Amino acid sequence: MKKRNTKILLVDDEPDILEIVGYNLAQEGYQIVTASNGKEAIAKAKKEMPDLIIMDVMMPEMDGMEACENIRKIPELNNVIITFLTARSEDYSQVAGFDAGADDYITKPIKPKLLVSKVKALLRRSKEQEARSETLNVGGIEINREEYKIIKDNLVIALPRKEFELFYLLASKPGKVFKRDEILDKVWGNEVVVGGRTIDVHIRKLREKIGDDFFKTIKGIGYKFEV
Repeated sequence: MKKRNTKILLVDDEPDILEIVGYNLAQEGYQIVTASNGKEAIAKAKKEMPDLIIMDVMMPEMDGMEACENIRKIPELNNVIITFLTARSEDYSQVAGFDAGADDYITKPIKPKLLVSKVKALLRRSKEQEARSETLNVGGIEINREEYKIIKDNLVIALPRKEFELFYLLASKPGKVFKRDEILDKVWGNEVVVGGRTIDVHIRKLREKIGDDFFKTIKGIGYKFEV
C-alpha cells in the first residue's frame, strides 16, 4: 500500500486538530480528507473510500461512536480501519469503542512522531493481513480470508476486519491454546497498544454473531486462554 495511494479520513470538530494532524500525515505522503462531525464523516467515507479513518469521539450532530456503527453497516466500508481519537479528560470507555466497531484508539494530545508511527503500524498490519488469502473450512463454517467473510449454514456473516482476523487465527489451529500476548501480536501488532479486554470484547461479539456452540465444540477456540 503506497502512501500516495493511501487515503486517510480525519474527523474532528476542532479545526486546529484537523489542521495539525492532517499536516503531519500529509507530510508523510498520505492523502488527507477531513470531516467535522459524524454525519459528514459517513458521507465522506462513502464518497472517498478511505483506507483509514481517525475519528474524534465527542462531536456535535453525531458522535464518533454512532458514526462508527453506521460506517460498519456499509458493506463496502466494512474493512476500513477505524481508530478513535480521544481526550484524556473524556468519559470514554475503550470497550464501548470496540463494541462500536473500532480497531484502535489514539489519546490526544499526541506527539506528531508517535501519531505517524501508530498510523504506519495500523496500515502495515492491514497490508500484511490482506496479503494472505486463504479459505478455511472448520466446524462446518467456511472462512474466506480474501473476501473477509464467513459462511455458516449457507448464510454469509460479515465481520469487521479485527473480528475476522481474530476468528481466522483461532480457527486456523483448532485445539491450540493461544496466549493473550500472542493474539495481540498477530491480530493487532506489537506496535499498536491495546488492552487485554480487547480480546474479550471481540470474542463476545463473535459468539453473538456465529453462535456459542461453535466455540464450545472446537477445543481451544475462543474460550480457553493462558494469561
